[in-house]
Amino acid sequence: MTGPHKNRTPGRYVAGPEGLRAFVPAPLPPSFQWTPSLVRALSDADRAVGELAGEGRRLPNLHLLIRPFLRREAVLSSRIEGTQATLGELLAAEAGASVDRSPADLKEVVNYVVALKYGIERLATLPLSLRLLREVHGHLMAGVRGGQATPGEFRRIQNWIGPPGCSPVNATYVPPSPGEMIEALTELERFLHDASLPPLVHAALIHYQFEAIHPFLDGNGRVGRLLIILFLLERKVLPSPLLYLSAFFEATRRDYYALLRGITEAGEWEAWIEYFLNGVSRQTEDVLSRASRINSLLDQWRLAVAGASPTAPELVALLGENPYWTIPGISTRLGVAYTTAQRAAKRLVDVAVLTPLTDAKRNRVYCAQAILEILEEPARLVPEETTG
Repeated sequence: MTGPHKNRTPGRYVAGPEGLRAFVPAPLPPSFQWTPSLVRALSDADRAVGELAGEGRRLPNLHLLIRPFLRREAVLSSRIEGTQATLGELLAAEAGASVDRSPADLKEVVNYVVALKYGIERLATLPLSLRLLREVHGHLMAGVRGGQATPGEFRRIQNWIGPPGCSPVNATYVPPSPGEMIEALTELERFLHDASLPPLVHAALIHYQFEAIHPFLDGNGRVGRLLIILFLLERKVLPSPLLYLSAFFEATRRDYYALLRGITEAGEWEAWIEYFLNGVSRQTEDVLSRASRINSLLDQWRLAVAGASPTAPELVALLGENPYWTIPGISTRLGVAYTTAQRAAKRLVDVAVLTPLTDAKRNRVYCAQAILEILEEPARLVPEETTG
């Protein structure tokens, strides 16, 4: 059985000046074989996403847990592009702590958070479209390295991918010229609203296509990964933004790039789609495991401070949002006096929930290390073992 198109060719090369050969991807959808392993991968991914959707609706503290998972996505997606900031540094900086990381790196990750939140909120008033992607890109690239590369605008000049100092002639990949790019983007926007394929397969195809078109001067990888999230939310595959694939792509970076290249060079759609679906399955299991363990810790800690002032259990709940807090932050967030926040933090230190990270009495930063460790664990790349 094949996909809905007869044409399997991924695209064509167009000759340009001085020996340049730009790749123009063919309109989606392509033809591909529904191999037994691909059917099985789709079945597994659909089942996993269905479980995440169901569990996501039942998870306590879901509104709080979305925040650190969204930031984890921002860190890992930015890391693929060379940014070195860690999740702990981002969360600590947001809590008001001083971190030993360049402001430029942190700004890039923060911009990813802003762009993702903007895109999610914008879906309520604007369908997934080229306009929305331009707006998201504008937030992503505002005031950062590459910010001079026309934030919020599609490129008007040729770009290319390759090692530093390379030219379009010896680049690893040359996307379509600006003229061909506009036509390819128009076709991509049309396909965004197609409903002929399972949504997860659809997401795999549009991610490849966006990366092949490479419509911005900078930030294409990050916008392409944001596109996956926004598509799955718009299609209501997920009720909330909990599933992110950047952790899987970052952990399998060599495979990620090789499989995208395999489509361009040989039309190997099946291998890419299967890889993408396996990533969905692994990351779904991963997020459920992390969320479940964080909630279990929060439950244990609530019991540990039961009978203390009402502020201590309220502070425990906040640790699901960010494991880092300062006394002024707690006071403001909970609407309590500074001394009340101070007593609640001390209570959590006494039962080994919080650890003070500095000796200074003023502006002291506290961290729930157990939650941070869960959030910073490497991505799960193999199926979770089951017993029975």
